[in-house]
Amino acid sequence: MYEGAVQDLIDELGRLPGVGPKSAQRIAFFILGSEGADITRLAAALNRVRDEVRFCTTCGNVAEADQCKICRDPRRALDVICVVEEPKDVVAIERTREFRGRYHILGGAISPIDGIGPEDLRIRELMARLADGEIKELILATDPNLEGEATATYLARMVAPMGMIVTRLASGLPVGGDLEYADEVTLGRAFEGRRSVTA
Repeated sequence: MYEGAVQDLIDELGRLPGVGPKSAQRIAFFILGSEGADITRLAAALNRVRDEVRFCTTCGNVAEADQCKICRDPRRALDVICVVEEPKDVVAIERTREFRGRYHILGGAISPIDGIGPEDLRIRELMARLADGEIKELILATDPNLEGEATATYLARMVAPMGMIVTRLASGLPVGGDLEYADEVTLGRAFEGRRSVTA
């Protein structure tokens, strides 16, 4: 539709996840209207990510060294691992300041429809981390959808013979939500995960 460089930029932006053709066009024209210094900073940030960022050799999180800052932190508990699908899930959990253990990033979830099986995830690496018997609890924090549930069930079965505590994050009603708008699965999970209230 556009000539040369502009169309190439729109096409490249459109390849990003969650960016459709209209969004790609809007971003491209925002970049075209930006000052040269802004574009230079953006290009420098992209080049720096390409050159300096890698994945942690222990957990699979993004890092600028062999290990991420969480795996290098001596204050983190060594006997608890929280399994998540993607590095962005680590950020979400860290914002709560409730978890002080370590993580393992699978790199996705089991999804036969998308051709992703257990062998495509970092499950072998997880099993190697669990092999020494030092881990007392494995927290399965995969997404509460069909793929996340399948992945959590698969992992729970694999580690069952190891005798460690395996837990799953509770799911249910969001704070500030209305019961009438909750779907059946969410409401059912809320009932399963109910707990005692003391006055």
